[in-house]
Parts: sequence; structure tokens; C-alpha cells
Amino acid sequence: MVTAIYPGTFDPVHNGHVDVAERASKLFDKLVIGIYNSPPKNLLFTMDERVEMFRKAIVDKKNIEVLPFNGLAVDFALKVKAGFILRGLRAGIDFEVEFEMAHMWRNLYPDIDVVCVMSALEHQFIHSSRIKEVAQLGGDVEKLVPVGVADLISEKLNRN
Repeated sequence: MVTAIYPGTFDPVHNGHVDVAERASKLFDKLVIGIYNSPPKNLLFTMDERVEMFRKAIVDKKNIEVLPFNGLAVDFALKVKAGFILRGLRAGIDFEVEFEMAHMWRNLYPDIDVVCVMSALEHQFIHSSRIKEVAQLGGDVEKLVPVGVADLISEKLNRN
């Protein structure tokens, strides 16, 4: 069985993440979405909330699983017996960042390969930090995120 992980913070999950995951699920027997538990970022959502958001976004995909993880992505890949790490690429700086990360992962675990899936054109400008910024300033992000996520963002921002 060919397994890949798709690691990230997904704070929040957005349509670009879901698009990459759904398209990649056709390439692998199993895709494990790895929700990074403690990144060095200021997060809006807890790990459990991020796991639940992504699970709801891909509920109909039988070969995709969503799990939390700590530590290095390559260690998580080993734990779930994945031979590949999936990354989504948008235009611009993503390539350089992902290129460096792929080489670091290969240095740590030479048997792992990184597979990049280009973000669909309509999702090229979407990233989680921009979604949070726009929502915080009162903008509508509903078209950028899976159903229900915009409401969760609003609720979270109103509580803080």
C-alpha cells in the first residue's frame, strides 16, 4: 500500500488544502493528513478543532485519514508507514520554501520522497494567515474555506 502524509498546521483548513488533499488521494492508496500539534505559530484553533475541521471537509473520502502529530514530519511519516510527504505549491515563494524543506527531510530520512501538487489556479492566493487577517478585519471568507469553517472563525474571533 502506497501511503503519503500531508503535514501542516491547517489553521484554519481552507479550500486550497482540501483541493490538494482530494486530488492527491487519487495518487495514493492512503493519505494521512497530519495536523501539527505544536508549531511555533500563534494559532487561532486548538489541535482538536483543526483535526475536526479537516475531517468534516473530507468526510466522503474513504482513503484519507486525519491525525494529530508532534515533532518532525518525517518521524510522523515513519510512524504511519508513509513513503511520501505531500506538499501543495502555490505560485511564488512556496517553491523555495518547499524545496529547502524537502532536502532537509531527505537529509533526515533518505528513503522518504516529497511529492508536490500544484494548487489549483482559483486557490493560488489563499493561505490561512491571510484568511484569519481578512476575517479579523470583518471581511467575508466563506468562499475560501469549507462549509462551516467561516462560522467557526467568526465564533473564535468574537470570543477573543
